[in-house]
Amino acid sequence: MLVSKEAGRAATGGEGRRRRLWSADEKRQIVAETFAPGASVSIVARRHDLNANMLFTWRRQLREISAPPAGEAVTFVPAAITADAAASISPASAAAGRMEIVLASGDRVIVGGDVDAVALARVVKVLSRR
Repeated sequence: MLVSKEAGRAATGGEGRRRRLWSADEKRQIVAETFAPGASVSIVARRHDLNANMLFTWRRQLREISAPPAGEAVTFVPAAITADAAASISPASAAAGRMEIVLASGDRVIVGGDVDAVALARVVKVLSRR
């Protein structure tokens, strides 16, 4: 059965669904909504009449754009321990001490002085990938 273009438009209720173009600012705003506490990607997608897969693609694209180059992902601050400072720290106070690490992404890790260095390295590596 052959149907003319006019009959097809009438049956579908118009010209059909058009492709929408989103500006970079609109994409960033919508993606930011997905990172709000308790937010659901599928609910945000429905609110903006988007497919959730498109929203996940935008998240991945924005993450790749904003990610620092691989060689610059982790930076260290030089530190020096002098003989005077090392002598004034007792073993009991060193174990009770705390250390705070703030990553470029804004994530914070606070650990005690007796933390396992290998475990801490794993945690920092995982957080720096996000």
